[in-house]
Amino acid sequence: MLEIKKLTVQYGPLPALYEISLRMKEGEVVSVLGPNGAGKTTLLLTLSGILKTTEGRIIFEGEDITNLRPHHIVSKGIGHVPQGRHIFPTLSVIDNLMMGAYLHRNKKEEIKRNLEWIYHLLPILRERVRQRAGTLSGGEQQMLSIGRAMMGRPKLLLLDEPSSGLAPHLVDEIFAAFKGMNQKGLTLLIVEQEVQRSLDISQRGYLLRNGRVIKEGPAKRLLESREMKAFYLGEEMDHPSSSLRSVES
Repeated sequence: MLEIKKLTVQYGPLPALYEISLRMKEGEVVSVLGPNGAGKTTLLLTLSGILKTTEGRIIFEGEDITNLRPHHIVSKGIGHVPQGRHIFPTLSVIDNLMMGAYLHRNKKEEIKRNLEWIYHLLPILRERVRQRAGTLSGGEQQMLSIGRAMMGRPKLLLLDEPSSGLAPHLVDEIFAAFKGMNQKGLTLLIVEQEVQRSLDISQRGYLLRNGRVIKEGPAKRLLESREMKAFYLGEEMDHPSSSLRSVES
């Protein structure tokens, strides 16, 4: 479904991403992990057309979408839930959701079906439908941000730190919703600091450091890798027998 070929993105003289290559199949959940400053958010912003590539190609469903404008990328079937939610706080929940349906604004029956689909997956939004978005809790705002992106009926959903700032029980709810979305056929690319939760619902993962992919593979194998221990537990690379107790807790 998605193939990234040797993608390089620069801020000024230095690359934020350097020759990143990544592949996703339809229906997969893939996690992109790494310490702060690794280039994870830059990767998603580039896939969404907000940042421009310096070199490399982005292929989505066989079509080259490199450096297309963001609204064209949305129309191809890629949705983006940015870090920090970025909802419209003075608008109601329903008005925020309708903003996500802008490209389909003339298809009233399709919008109605999409709303019902989102209310089924994220039922709290139905309960808050007329409430002003800025008065929602942090978890509810995150679900609204996800619902707004899904109103475009994406084939691939990009999620940037969806658990950021949320209480543990809300993180559980968010990841349960992601699992349900995937079971309905949605493909997910997740950037996340919650390593265990993210890899638990993923088939595969990529570990980034300083704008480069340093490890990739099946989720369980990546979680147990020496590279993951080194970057998340501060362990040295020459101690392969160290445990992952801190990550698992």
